[in-house]
Amino acid sequence: MHVLIPYALSDDEAARTALQDPPLPRLRALLQAMGSQTLLQLPEHSPTSAHEQLLAGARGLDPQAPAWAALRAHALQLPGAGSTGWGFLTPAHWEIGQARVSLRDPQALDLREDEARALLAAMQPFFNEDGLTLHYEQPLRWLVSGEPLSGVVGAAPERVIGRDVAPWLPASPLLRRLQNEMQMLLYTHAVSEARAARGALAVNSFWLGGCGTLATVPAATQDLTVFDTLTQPAVRGDWAAWVRAWQAVDAQLAPLQTALDAGQDVTLTLCSELVARRYTPAPRGAWRRLLQRFRPQPLSDILVAS
Repeated sequence: MHVLIPYALSDDEAARTALQDPPLPRLRALLQAMGSQTLLQLPEHSPTSAHEQLLAGARGLDPQAPAWAALRAHALQLPGAGSTGWGFLTPAHWEIGQARVSLRDPQALDLREDEARALLAAMQPFFNEDGLTLHYEQPLRWLVSGEPLSGVVGAAPERVIGRDVAPWLPASPLLRRLQNEMQMLLYTHAVSEARAARGALAVNSFWLGGCGTLATVPAATQDLTVFDTLTQPAVRGDWAAWVRAWQAVDAQLAPLQTALDAGQDVTLTLCSELVARRYTPAPRGAWRRLLQRFRPQPLSDILVAS
């Protein structure tokens, strides 16, 4: 049994403060009975996060540039799923500052389906001119297909939220031009005017991620259970909500604890954006077990490295 928890670790000191009170008994019991090793330590501007690389490897995808959108196109049986490039397109709000342009959390757009479909219809002709086709899936996730996406590496929005977009923009001049064109188109679109009238954030650009080509669906190499409810609070920097989410996750760890107590093969992988730490059962001497029982390391020191 292997449990993977994205955004379980943080490097924000505010997360340490928020963790002072909750006991998280199942997590503590697991960590006291297991040894750890660092699996990944990624560079600051890695387009893929630690948990994304592990998930990609488990699904048989390239961990450095997982073709998530192509995999989704296969699942949806979209035309050309196995013969062209694909990407996830997220309607976005780029916040223009004096020194940088940053990406707002797409969830803050509160984009309705009718608005998303109207924007897609307006954008489609411009994409068609560059050999790209838009496919609607849900308000904040469209798919885009076409040969210009082959070889493109794009980060997931979660990697960029609140940060300067410059280091994360696609290297393709065509896609950068399209982003500029869409900013001009969306500025005067009727949907934008209606959203402004009700005080909603403007959709003034798009974000592209999960790009790549996938001829066939690869066989999964691992069976992972993923608890991803920590992601949104961590991305928003809402550490009180992150701790509440941790308490819910702690309850979900009961089967893992039961399996460990029964002597079964279990693995727990905790990730921050750039670090993956794996815990597996390890034999411990009597003295070390006694120390861990009476002088346990604070969870805030384990989950937060600032």
